[in-house]
Amino acid sequence: MPNPQNQTDMQARVDAYVDTQSKLDLLRFITCGSVDDGKSTVIGRMLYEAQMIFEDQVTTLQSDSKKVGTQGADIDFALLVDGLAAEREQGITIDVAYRFFNTDRRKFIVADTPGHEQYTRNMVTGASTADVAIILIDASQGVLTQTRRHSFIASLLGIEHVVLAVNKMDLVGYSQDRFNTICEEYEVLRKHLAFKSITPIPLSALKGDNVIERSGTMDWYQGPTLLGFLEIVDIRDRLNQHAFRFPVQWVNRPNADFRGFSGTVVAGSIKPGDEIRALPSGQMAAIDRIVLSSNDLDQAVTDQAVTLMLDREIDLSRGDLIVAADAPCEVSDQFEAELVWMDNEPGYVGRRYSFQLGTSQANASLTDIKFKYDVNTFEQLSSRELSFNEIANVQITLDAEIPFEAYTDCPGLGAFVLIDRYTNATVAAGMIRFALHRSSNVHRQALSVDRAAREKLSGHRGRVAWLTGLSGSGKSTIANAAEKILHEQGYRTYILDGDNVRHGLSKDLGFTVADRVENIRRIAEVAKLMLDAGVIVLTAFISPFRDERDMAKSLFEPDDFLEVFVDTPLDVAEERDPKGLYKKARSGELPNFTGIDSEYQPPKTPSLVLTTDGRTVEESAKELVELISTRAQDQ
Repeated sequence: MPNPQNQTDMQARVDAYVDTQSKLDLLRFITCGSVDDGKSTVIGRMLYEAQMIFEDQVTTLQSDSKKVGTQGADIDFALLVDGLAAEREQGITIDVAYRFFNTDRRKFIVADTPGHEQYTRNMVTGASTADVAIILIDASQGVLTQTRRHSFIASLLGIEHVVLAVNKMDLVGYSQDRFNTICEEYEVLRKHLAFKSITPIPLSALKGDNVIERSGTMDWYQGPTLLGFLEIVDIRDRLNQHAFRFPVQWVNRPNADFRGFSGTVVAGSIKPGDEIRALPSGQMAAIDRIVLSSNDLDQAVTDQAVTLMLDREIDLSRGDLIVAADAPCEVSDQFEAELVWMDNEPGYVGRRYSFQLGTSQANASLTDIKFKYDVNTFEQLSSRELSFNEIANVQITLDAEIPFEAYTDCPGLGAFVLIDRYTNATVAAGMIRFALHRSSNVHRQALSVDRAAREKLSGHRGRVAWLTGLSGSGKSTIANAAEKILHEQGYRTYILDGDNVRHGLSKDLGFTVADRVENIRRIAEVAKLMLDAGVIVLTAFISPFRDERDMAKSLFEPDDFLEVFVDTPLDVAEERDPKGLYKKARSGELPNFTGIDSEYQPPKTPSLVLTTDGRTVEESAKELVELISTRAQDQ
C-alpha cells in the first residue's frame, strides 16, 4: 500500500511547484529573419540545454538526426521545432511552431516563424502577440532583404525589444570584426524602426555558444547570453493597467434564468459592481456576476475567458464591446492603418472585402493607398495597388461603425484582417493607427427636396440599368436604342457610356486593373446621384470584374440596381470589332485588353441576360425597356 506520508510529501512538493510557477511572469518572444539563419536550431538548443525536453524526446531527436543527416553524427536541434513532415523534407519551417518552457525566473512562449518570403504572413501571425523579437542573422550572409522585412513588421506590430542574434559565428571563425560589421549594418536600419532597445549577441546555436552558457571561444563578448537576456528583459504589463475592454463573443443563455455575455478580456480588469458601457450603442449597466465554469470570480483580468452577467437588461450581441463606463474607446467607420498584403491577387482601391476585428465584422473597402514601403530603403512609394507581401499605409472605410483602439495602445482592438468575400481567403492583416476625423466631421446635409419628390414630378421611379459585357458585345448600341424608346414614352433618362466618361470624369485613368476599379467606383457614385435625382440611368461599361460590379451594386437598394449581362461570345465580339480594338490587342498595341490578356468575369445572377448573337438590336432594346419600365412604374 502507498505510504500516506510519501503521498502527502509529494502533494506538498507539487503544490509548492504550482505556486512558484503561478508567480512567474510570462514572456512571449518570436524568432524571425531570413531562411536558414538557424531560428529553429536556436530554439532547439535552448530547450535541450535548459533540460526542457523529456528523455524519450531526446532519444527520438537523436534517431531523427541520424536519419536526416544534416549534422553528421551530431544532434540537429532544429528537428525539435520543425514538427511538420513537409518542413523536414524541405529543410525549411513553413508553419508557426509554438513551444512552451520555463526557467526558475520566467515562463516563456516562443513562436518559431518561417524565413521564406512567401510565408511572411505566418511571421505576422507569430509576431502579433510577442513581447520580444529575436532577429536571426547568418554571420556569413549578413543583413538580407527578409531580415529587413521581418524587422520592419516587428516594429509595425509594436514589439519594443529586439535581440540581434548573429548566428553561425563558427562559420566566420568567431570573428569580432565580422560581428561588429553586421551590428553596424543593422544600426543603419534603427532610425526607421520603433524599437526601444536592440541587444546584439553573437551565437553559434549549433555549438551552443552564448545560447545558455557563455562562449569560451568569444571572450571578446561580455554581454548577456540569449537566455540570460530573455530572463531579465523588462516588459511592461501595460494591458493589465489599461482600461477594461471585453469583446462579446456570444450571448450565453442556457436557460431563462441565466443571460450572460461570454468572451475574453483583451485589456484591463473588472469586478462585480463596476459600471460598464456597451459599444457602439452606449448603453450603461453594472457587473452583477463574473462566471467561470460553475464558479463566480471576484475579478476578471487580461487574457481571461469569462462570462459577464449584468445588473440590468441591455441590448448586446456578438461584435459589441463592453468597456469601462468612464473610459470608453472610439467608434468609427473610417481608419488609417498599416496593412500587410498576403494574397497573390493584388489589392486595389475601391475593391470590397470582409473586415474582421476581434468579434466585430463589417464590409470594407480600401479608399486610399497613401503609400507603400520599400523594405530595403524604407522609402515611401506611391501606388494604386498592393502586391503579395507589400506593406502600406492605407485608408479603410466600413459600412458600419465599430469600436476600436489604436493597435499600439491595445492590439486586441486594433488588429484586423481583410477577407476575400468569394474565396474566404485572408488577403491582408492590418493595424489601425487612428480614426479619420472626417468620419465625425462630415455629415450628410438634410435637403428639402428628396428623391421621392423628384420621382413624383417625373411620374416614374429612378432605376440604374448596369449593362456589362465584352467590348463589341453591343452594350452602347442597345443602351442607346433603349433610351430612345424610353424617351419617346416620357421617361427621364441618361446614358453613362464607357467611352464618353473616359473623355471627362475618368480621363486621368488608364486601363490597368487599379484604374478599371477606380473608373467603376466613380461611375457608380455618379449613377447613385442621378438615381437620387429621379432619373433612369443606363450605364454601358465592360466592368469586367465581379468585385467591382458588386461594389457598385452595394451602393443601391436591391430593387434600384438592374445588372444586365450582354452575352456575346468572344469570337463574335472580335469578329465585329467596330473600333479595331481586338486587332490592336492581338498585335500587342493594347495591353490589359479584356478578353485577350485581361479576364472578363460574367455575372452569376444578373437581372437580365441579353443574348445578342442572332438577335437584332431592336429586339434586345425592347426586352431591356420592358424590364426597366416595369420596375420604374412599380410603386
